[in-house]
Amino acid sequence: MSSNHPASTANLNCTAFDGSRRLASGPYAEVAVTVKERVLSHPDAAVLIFDDRSGREIDFDLRGSGRDIAERIAKQFAATTEPARAAGRPKLGVVSREVTLLPRHWEWLAAQQGGASATLRRLVESASRGGDDRAVLRQLQERAYRFMSAMAGNLPGFEEASRALFAGKIADMEMHMAGWPEDVRAHVLRLFEGEAAPIA
Repeated sequence: MSSNHPASTANLNCTAFDGSRRLASGPYAEVAVTVKERVLSHPDAAVLIFDDRSGREIDFDLRGSGRDIAERIAKQFAATTEPARAAGRPKLGVVSREVTLLPRHWEWLAAQQGGASATLRRLVESASRGGDDRAVLRQLQERAYRFMSAMAGNLPGFEEASRALFAGKIADMEMHMAGWPEDVRAHVLRLFEGEAAPIA
């Protein structure tokens, strides 16, 4: 595929399926053009597109030229690729956002050395270091499950494969997926193993 899509969406990849067959994988705009060509040549094509970071189904407006499609996608997903500026100390990477706590929580924070903001940052850092692996595993499981639900929710073994996925029993999951279309099985594993894209 060519790379004439706007740079702002260059890091957003997706995968399109025509029925149970993988049609294309790559940057949003390039996959969108491939999908348009497929739909024009096969009006009865049943195409679904999935974001590789989240496993969620997404839709593109396929009207116009490839450039038209790419420009619309860049605008549609600008918020995903260009974080909004917020108050705080941006040069230090500090962003100010609202936090809602009970009065006793505020009292405890105010009594801590360095004040509420510094204490919250320390707590978040400590929790994130200890829970990184579990959080990443859960995100991988959830994005694989979103895709599985859309593409294989009615297939034999879906419930068993889902339970195995969340139990971390991947060999069992693969066994329950054995009768599924090859491209669907392969993409579930790509999403779970982190090969499709960084976690959303």
